[in-house]
Amino acid sequence: RRPTGGAAQGRQRWRSDGRALQKLPVHMGLVVTEEEPSYADMASLVVWCMAVGISYVSVYDHNGIFKRNNSRLMDEILKQQQELLGLDCSKYTVEFANQDKADRVLNCQSTLKVLSPEDGKADIVKAAQNFCQLVAQQQRTYTDLDVNVLDNLLSSTNGFPDPDLVLKFGPVDSTLGFLPWHIRLTEIISLPSHLNISYEDFFSALHHYAACEQRWGK
Repeated sequence: RRPTGGAAQGRQRWRSDGRALQKLPVHMGLVVTEEEPSYADMASLVVWCMAVGISYVSVYDHNGIFKRNNSRLMDEILKQQQELLGLDCSKYTVEFANQDKADRVLNCQSTLKVLSPEDGKADIVKAAQNFCQLVAQQQRTYTDLDVNVLDNLLSSTNGFPDPDLVLKFGPVDSTLGFLPWHIRLTEIISLPSHLNISYEDFFSALHHYAACEQRWGK
């Protein structure tokens, strides 16, 4: 699934591919709708995102498997980082936003969040409850509620911009609860599976996104 010609050639290709695109998503969501997610394949996708210059990456599966086994996914990402980026891996450090601050890597190029359905509709409900409590405590009035206030109350994407692009893997024609509040303007590209995904498939999706005309609802 990796470009031929060795790790050094692969790194050079990834950097040049990222620069060659007319536009690159700032935040990419990787959404798996298949029943058995692959840690190795997801790790490859995350590292490719890092290598081409994507700043924020969200990983999601509708059963919450990746989030429940967060440390296993992170171990695989670090392993693939070393394997795919080699001595250059220090240039492509990643912040694991789900972990405690003491475990984070500072001055990182990419930030990763691992999400589950509880970070979607349930997070919106929790934000609404928190706002109602602020109103009851007279710290807010009901007229204060707007898009920006709700955005600030949502914990699952704190510090993250809305996704520009979502790659959805699997046969289900749905994002199955992935950040329903944040993807109203997101470009969604469907791929058959994340299993044994190739870099060529990944870059083809990025190329499609770069070439698409987004009308922002107009």
